[in-house]
Amino acid sequence: MAIPMVLGIVSPPSLDLTAASLLVLISLAILGFLELSGIHLKYSKFFNASSSSSISSKVPSRVGMFLLYTPAFLVGVASFWLFPDGDLRFLFLKSAITIHFFKRIFEVGFIHKYSGEMALDKLIIISFSYFFLSLSLIYTQTLNQGFPEPSIDLMYPGLVLFLVGICSNFYHHYLLSKLRTKGGKDYKIPKGGLFELVICPHYLFEILGFLGISLISQTLYSFSVTLGCAVYLGCRSYVTRRWYISKFDDFPKDTRAIIPYVF
Repeated sequence: MAIPMVLGIVSPPSLDLTAASLLVLISLAILGFLELSGIHLKYSKFFNASSSSSISSKVPSRVGMFLLYTPAFLVGVASFWLFPDGDLRFLFLKSAITIHFFKRIFEVGFIHKYSGEMALDKLIIISFSYFFLSLSLIYTQTLNQGFPEPSIDLMYPGLVLFLVGICSNFYHHYLLSKLRTKGGKDYKIPKGGLFELVICPHYLFEILGFLGISLISQTLYSFSVTLGCAVYLGCRSYVTRRWYISKFDDFPKDTRAIIPYVF
């Protein structure tokens, strides 16, 4: 059976994989449109933790964020033991996913400043989503082992793009952390880096990092994840800009949401 190769994307012919790719894209897009409609993820700045049901158990925000990312990180670590064989592309993919979630855990421990609490029920749902994302990206790549390489090899450009994305995302998270004093709950207009042009450069580089992962993987599923994340983060950045405009009279109106000079 012929292997479909379109723009360097190669995947074994599978209705299940095609359906899974479409499902993850639609799911992430729905989350984005929910953000636009005012329904936000429960660790968002737009969500008032005090509005959570008093019945729901809560944990400190820093502990909650550790619990969000740790299962996905452990999937990446375990993949080196569970799938010790594989080609260089698979090694780069496992490494990128593991590094991505390790960076998030590192930022929780040493970069970000937190106040308040997180609802445990919502934490479990979001943590499982990250866990499934990490697991599915790695598992779908195992299905490509033994198939011919794509006609257009984008693995090394993807690796470079991933490193640029993750380092730049870290830098802008660092700038955000400097805005808030320890224990403080106030927000300020971010400055420095690409914050002079867009209000969410960390989202922009998050998307570039996922695009790098997709170029490393070169599967339909990984590109669907990246496109879905781009839609979600694009919607979230639009809402973030709208929030800053409503809170700060001196917010620079020429600062875009996520793409300099464009959007």
